[in-house]
Amino acid sequence: MKFSNLQSEGGAIRHPPPETESRKLSEAGPAENKEMKVGRKKGDWSCWLLAASLVGAFGSSFLYGYNLSVVNAPTPYIKAFYNESWERRHGHPIDPDTLTLLWSVTVSIFAIGGLVGTLMVKMIGKILGRKNTLLVNNSFAISAALLMACSLRAGTFEMLIVGRFIMGVDGGIALSVLPMYLNEISPKEIRGSLGQVTAIFICVGVFTGQLLGLPELLGKESTWPYLFGVIVVPALVQLVSLPFLPESPHYLLFEKHNEAGAVKAFQKFLGKADVSQVMEEVLAESRVQKNIRLVSVLELLRDPSVRCQVITVLVTMACYQLCGLNAIWFYTNSIFREAGIPPRNIPYITLSTGGIETLAAVFSGLVIERLGRRPLLIGGFGLMTLFFSILTATLTLQDRAPWVPYLSIVCVLAVIASFCSGPGGIPFILTGELFQQSQRPAAFTIAGTVNWLSNFAVGLLFPFIQKSLDTYCFLVFAAVCFTGAVYLYFVLPETKNRTHAEISQAFAKRNKACPPGERADSAISSDEKRSRKPEPDSASTLDGHVKDRVV
Repeated sequence: MKFSNLQSEGGAIRHPPPETESRKLSEAGPAENKEMKVGRKKGDWSCWLLAASLVGAFGSSFLYGYNLSVVNAPTPYIKAFYNESWERRHGHPIDPDTLTLLWSVTVSIFAIGGLVGTLMVKMIGKILGRKNTLLVNNSFAISAALLMACSLRAGTFEMLIVGRFIMGVDGGIALSVLPMYLNEISPKEIRGSLGQVTAIFICVGVFTGQLLGLPELLGKESTWPYLFGVIVVPALVQLVSLPFLPESPHYLLFEKHNEAGAVKAFQKFLGKADVSQVMEEVLAESRVQKNIRLVSVLELLRDPSVRCQVITVLVTMACYQLCGLNAIWFYTNSIFREAGIPPRNIPYITLSTGGIETLAAVFSGLVIERLGRRPLLIGGFGLMTLFFSILTATLTLQDRAPWVPYLSIVCVLAVIASFCSGPGGIPFILTGELFQQSQRPAAFTIAGTVNWLSNFAVGLLFPFIQKSLDTYCFLVFAAVCFTGAVYLYFVLPETKNRTHAEISQAFAKRNKACPPGERADSAISSDEKRSRKPEPDSASTLDGHVKDRVV
């Protein structure tokens, strides 16, 4: 089918009428209805869709997860390197408090880089698009890997800190652009499952960082710089693979006004030649955006029609970081040491946390389209509240019996499994689902800013919180998880298998304001319903819609 008549001379896109798929299915006969549904499901998972998700996640969210855990195993060696460098320069050993602060900066500056990367996304993404932004982002990963890997040989610990910052920039761009890309290339029936690929590869990255950090591999005094050099491999894989994959069809259609390119991209991603139904749905959802103009962050914050969506994203992203998982990833060794685990067993028990979170993330990806986003999010935060409370009790009573420290390990594993079964990946999916095309880049900027500021706060403050509150430090995270679960229970609607327009309508009552375009469109639709004659069934194709009516 040709789509050249969908664009006006001035570059604005002419949109088909706001018919929904459900109406078309109801008008079709039983045989046609069944055939349409089967046809949709058959093309959901294509080779191009799988390749885009796997390649994109391996060079993006995998690196984010890897850099969360890679600093854990070589901590003693890196601190010794800091002390040697300091003593060589100043003639005396470094003060313990200064060393703690320097190490906290090394861990948390990754989040500052992430914030900088997030703020760059809107500007870079508008010019380069989703795919090319991910490609360019690999330059940050490669340069950061070289800096960190060469820091020991150069005898300069500042190279490690700067490398962590640049790696954070890579993570900030990746965690904003990759979920946006996956959201825009996937059919709504599998949008949640495909979105969970981001969370799964974060967990795989964490597990890989823990595995390579074992003393038998790279977790030794002489080889710890190679732990950071490994970052080059996923970046190079993405750099050579991603150019062969299509750009986001939503970006091509609405921001570049390239209808032919959007059709080809949809055909590849969906694995079928006839994509007229998908094109109709996409255009119908965005019919009010005749001239696509990206909304700024300030405009999105001021828009009353999406106020509840913005608050939901803020709360969800804040809880995603402040729930305490990064504290466990960053400081697992010290937590297990405090629990009384023998030092020689700690690296292997730490490895089990990465395995548990990977399995939990895969489980979430398998059931998210059946259970929905809402139960997994609320249930995950609720279970984390419970297990953090039990963990506090076991750490406080660890000297009472020899089996209590091992119960602490069980609680840590249960907290990780609860997180990765829902809160670990769904916040990124929600950010893409709650906003329209023109609002999405600004929404990811807001979400990313909250995400990385919270990440920085946890990485910088947790050692001091742990020192001040001792075994009661995890009650702070339990309170955060409980607050998030209560908020989501009362506010968040289910978004599973719903279009962006339907999700906006679900929030309209709480916002007490509909989007202006939707009100205008509703008025036009009601007037036309009164004035138009009944259409024959054969007019259900996209070309027929465009000839009959243009919004």
